[in-house]
Amino acid sequence: MALIDDIGALVASADTLEAGIGRALDAILAATGTTSGTVHLLEDSGSVMRLVVAKEIPPPVIEKIRTIPVGKGMAGVAVEKKQPVTTCNLQQDDAGGVIRQGARATGVQGALALPMLDGESAIGALGVATKEPRDFSREEIDRLLDIGRALARAVGRRSG
Repeated sequence: MALIDDIGALVASADTLEAGIGRALDAILAATGTTSGTVHLLEDSGSVMRLVVAKEIPPPVIEKIRTIPVGKGMAGVAVEKKQPVTTCNLQQDDAGGVIRQGARATGVQGALALPMLDGESAIGALGVATKEPRDFSREEIDRLLDIGRALARAVGRRSG
């Protein structure tokens, strides 16, 4: 639970919102045993998310995920449905066909995209992944949903 308490301070202590989110994402990856991650925030239109921070994502993939329409790919579906989307092996697309073609270029296998919820509203998506296949447990998913809520609150305080 300490990480959830630290998220706000990590985001607030940086010079920019992006740097603060980057610090928070580093802490999230370390605490969850994941190797790569992303944070996307909704644009004002509410139909597209913009990549704010990416860790350990290859540059060609970054170009493909710079903007993600709500409802497309794992992150877009997580935001649209306000529910986590997970795959044990991204290379095999066991997430029900929501994985976009360019996602395989990340080289990751176990992946989880979660909505960042501020109350009932999603303000963006938090994504984490591992280099090996991984089934995220219900407890891990619930903890990451709580972390996503803390990150959403911190972003709201910083940008509000």
